[in-house]
Amino acid sequence: MDEKKNPQNKEKMTNQQGHKVTDNQNTRTVGNRGPMTLENYDFLEKISHFDREKIPERIVHARGAGAHGYFESYGTVGDEPISKYTRAKVFTETGKKTPLFVRFSTVVHGKHSPETLRDPRGFAIKFYTEDGNWDLVGNNLKIFFIRDPLKFPDMIHAFRPDPVTNVQDTERMFDFVSSSPEAMHMVTFVFSPWGIPANYRQMQGSGVHTYKWVNEEGKAVLVKYHWEPVQGIKNLTQEEADKIQGMNFNHATQDLYEAIEKGEYPEWELYVQIMEDGEHPELDYDPLDPTKLWYKEYYPWHLVGKMVLNKNPENYHAEVEQAAFGTGVLVDGLDFSDDKLLQGRTYSYSDTQRYRVGANYLQLPINRPHKGVATNQDGGQMDYRQDYGKEKNPHINYEPSTLDGLEESENPGVEHEPYVEGHLQREAISRENNFGQAGETYRRLNDWERNELISNLVSHLSNCHEMIQKKMIDMCYQCDDNYGKRLEEGLKMAMDGQKDQMERAVEQAEEMGHPSDPY
Repeated sequence: MDEKKNPQNKEKMTNQQGHKVTDNQNTRTVGNRGPMTLENYDFLEKISHFDREKIPERIVHARGAGAHGYFESYGTVGDEPISKYTRAKVFTETGKKTPLFVRFSTVVHGKHSPETLRDPRGFAIKFYTEDGNWDLVGNNLKIFFIRDPLKFPDMIHAFRPDPVTNVQDTERMFDFVSSSPEAMHMVTFVFSPWGIPANYRQMQGSGVHTYKWVNEEGKAVLVKYHWEPVQGIKNLTQEEADKIQGMNFNHATQDLYEAIEKGEYPEWELYVQIMEDGEHPELDYDPLDPTKLWYKEYYPWHLVGKMVLNKNPENYHAEVEQAAFGTGVLVDGLDFSDDKLLQGRTYSYSDTQRYRVGANYLQLPINRPHKGVATNQDGGQMDYRQDYGKEKNPHINYEPSTLDGLEESENPGVEHEPYVEGHLQREAISRENNFGQAGETYRRLNDWERNELISNLVSHLSNCHEMIQKKMIDMCYQCDDNYGKRLEEGLKMAMDGQKDQMERAVEQAEEMGHPSDPY
């Protein structure tokens, strides 16, 4: 057996200080649900290094396309005014239009990679609201592979090409996935036709994470965001994607640009799901878990507005490439939940932008708010501000001051004050239920989608180590008996076929003899 594929003695993991890493799966949190604490040294060091691994591309979401447009609020949630749930002005005024910029992207692959690759798609929106920027940074799929940010660098490393050969190797991906059972729900989506949207105009979007809405009284509810394309949803089979890739590896970018140029402005309607804040022990999953769905039949989708994209970028680099998003960019009336992955991303995204674009990335036209900015932050690379605050004394770059400097803004509403108590610990959440929803998603797929899912999994897993195949088959059985049985049977047929094919190749080689030397 190849030593690479059957290691006998594994070296023990440390951080870059040489300290032992005894838990590489869980950040340290207050209780097992969170929130996370800032003193997570191993996580901060790991993610900070990961954010700086490549230049000048984005570490993830390198391949992207973008467009300008607006969001129009409908002002209601069902029959109720939306102000019952949030005081965010972007939502509360019926008919209010807020300018925005959207960037669609693939996740794992490089800046010039084909847009037909099997990969989640980024769906990031920057709203230029009257209270400053709001970034809703999500994906086309409504869930994610992992739930703890400590695992994110390892996940992306496993999904990328081999660092020695620079060749994409799905064995690396399934090696990671087969040891991360929480990823089975996302795997079920990604290897079905949902893993290759036909284009950007006909794909869904989602905030993925659970956020909070806060009203005037400071009361909060949990909320999830969903974008539905008015153009309809369309995904590709692997065969369809292969044909498109053979002719045009920029097809999604071209499709979006040409539709807007022709005046066929793509639209999405925004829906939200609302849940009372709390742990919800009646559920068999944690509502903050980003690997889980809130099913519509229990938590209805409420239509709250629409987005229209009506203007293409004038310069790709200045607008699409330098656009910088962050999950921590929230306006008044919007708040975080204790989702660990969300909190980890909130640090990582802004840290990445400062590294990739520069400390003053928010001064760039595509990123700066459409309202006035008054801050005591000074200097840094490429600082070109001309207006440091119309009323501000330029000599006073600190606060508090009795002189003519900046002063704190008034609080626009009652502060939301969630109660937090618990031991700091490294532990997974108590309601993981890693396979229940993956099985439910498998059963809810159409027959042709299930066929495509099994075909794609068999195609990729047939080149993997037998140990990885067995682990994946076992996890599919835990999701659904039919899921596991079909994968097991498909892999057996594929492996028998590979053996027959190799034997025929050997026979043909022996019959043909050595090739001639044309030189």
